[in-house]
Amino acid sequence: MNENLTFYIEPGQAAERLDRFLTRQLPELTRSQLKKLVDDGLVRVDDQTVKAGAKLRGGETVCVTLPQAQSVETLPEDLPLTILYEDADLIVINKAAGMVVHPAAGHSSGTLVNALLYHCHDLSGVGGELRPGIVHRLDKDTSGVMVATKNDATHNHLAAQFKDHSIQRRYVALVHGQVQNARGTIDAPIGRHPTHRKKMTSKGRGGRRAVTHWKVLRRYDADRLSLLEMRLETGRTHQIRVHLSEMNLPLVGDPLYGNRTRANGINDLEVRKRVHALHRQALHARLLGFIHPRTGDYLEFTSDLPDDLASIVAFLDDKYGVEQSSLSEAYDPVGIDVDENTEGSMNHEP
Repeated sequence: MNENLTFYIEPGQAAERLDRFLTRQLPELTRSQLKKLVDDGLVRVDDQTVKAGAKLRGGETVCVTLPQAQSVETLPEDLPLTILYEDADLIVINKAAGMVVHPAAGHSSGTLVNALLYHCHDLSGVGGELRPGIVHRLDKDTSGVMVATKNDATHNHLAAQFKDHSIQRRYVALVHGQVQNARGTIDAPIGRHPTHRKKMTSKGRGGRRAVTHWKVLRRYDADRLSLLEMRLETGRTHQIRVHLSEMNLPLVGDPLYGNRTRANGINDLEVRKRVHALHRQALHARLLGFIHPRTGDYLEFTSDLPDDLASIVAFLDDKYGVEQSSLSEAYDPVGIDVDENTEGSMNHEP
């Protein structure tokens, strides 16, 4: 059944384009989706079809008809999976960079869900038709540890752990910039960007609280690069990418929040070449720890840096004379909370 929405524009409001108004009112829809609604005559102003650029000057009634979503069948696909752990309740995998987690517009196949459906046959249904078993996700080009569930009880239990922030999540990030403090916390709400529909931001209205703890693992000062460990307290969309970019410490290779001029400014030609060759954000989900819903045991899984990111770090370590074996020793031990009172803010040099 179609869904009909009605919005009334109060008199005296400043003039605003229809498409911008719709973007604010329907943030879950992309600009292209909104334009299609307008082009298909499913958006009417005072019962008249209009163009996306029509000006709203106050006193109008805007009616939007949202067509019923078409059912999409998600098919099992025999895709390679790196499985770290599996039992009757859940499966933990090491997701490769480049793999989308669940089907969406433009990605109806080749996703992690397609691969899990082929491998498991019994994923939880709580995540919905397009997201069976998915209780959390990683961005397409973020690699690392993920868990999926095989029954509703496990799904609900793990979802509750994510909600109350008891899940342990550690990431490794290579960023542009030099960080002054050894560790700190970023506490800034994250919501949808008001004009760039693919981006999130902490600068807009209506954001939800997002907290990211960080620690410096490596300083590559001559190349203005830093290797950080990130600990998530919350799990907002693009949280690490947004928090770092808005502190002028964008992830190396981030196509959405990064800045290519930062890579072009690296003086060492070999480092610059390796950075340009990454072709994705330098972010890896290194560790995931949680309480098993059935046994009550704490389970923890780790993943080494994938080859593309590891080769850059290894080259930099060699250049700066860092012992390769010391990286694991630099990670914060899980279960020991960072002392919030001694942390600094994200002080850095541009």
